Amino acid sequence: MQPLLTLTSVSKSFGDLQALDRVDLDINAGEVVGLVGSNGAGKTTLLRLMAGVYTPTSGTVLLADGNPVTKMRQALGVVPESTGLYSRLTAWENIRYHSRMHGISDKDAWARTAKFAQHLDMVDSLGRHTKGFSRGMRQKTALLRALAHGPSILLLDEPTAGLDITSARTVRRLVHQLKNEGGTVIYSTHQLAEAEQVCDRIVIVHNGEVRADGSPEELLKSTNSTSLEDAYVALTKDTARQRQEDDEKEGRFTGMWRSFFTPKPPATPALEVNEDE
Repeated sequence: MQPLLTLTSVSKSFGDLQALDRVDLDINAGEVVGLVGSNGAGKTTLLRLMAGVYTPTSGTVLLADGNPVTKMRQALGVVPESTGLYSRLTAWENIRYHSRMHGISDKDAWARTAKFAQHLDMVDSLGRHTKGFSRGMRQKTALLRALAHGPSILLLDEPTAGLDITSARTVRRLVHQLKNEGGTVIYSTHQLAEAEQVCDRIVIVHNGEVRADGSPEELLKSTNSTSLEDAYVALTKDTARQRQEDDEKEGRFTGMWRSFFTPKPPATPALEVNEDE
């Protein structure tokens, strides 16, 4: 089976910081792949490379048809840590605008949005302005926005961070639903228990390197461990580095990440953007 997305010897540097070092990774259809690691491990950098926001310093990130992700971003649905919703628009207006950018008709976007909104208990909130939304509601709206154009791969960056228990559970339930329908999800988290609940494979990222890649059972067997926590500790004994990338490049790269997925309409006044709490 040919992978949907292939990373070959991918490295990424920011000045003197080696954020990722020679990463090889295949993402196959129908998988939920967890990227697990501490803050500063390189998870977000890896996701941004998969999304085509970053260009590798060396190596390649290719889709199944051989195209680089920068040429075929419509194949991806992305939910970054900061949702970047337009607070003066309703949830549906945010979703519709994003879908139109991907060339999707309002009819098709609405059909997909209505379907997944039922799973997220969002149907009655689609007509509300997002300015008054809680963090959980903004996260759900961002998920619907990422799914509305029918992506082949969904990339989630800490999708339950800061959410209450009920909202986090709802997000995990949606990931299970996508998996049951044959969807492919890359799920970044620093919580092992969460990765064990939702992921078929777990990729442990530490200090810019992939330390392990396998099912929970395979990770336990390879480390002679009885719990994933013990397996993780065995694979990441060296001290975790401090998170530096966002501190050094906050204005440029954080702005790029947000503006790429929620660009402002060129012919309308600037819209207010809600910042996540």
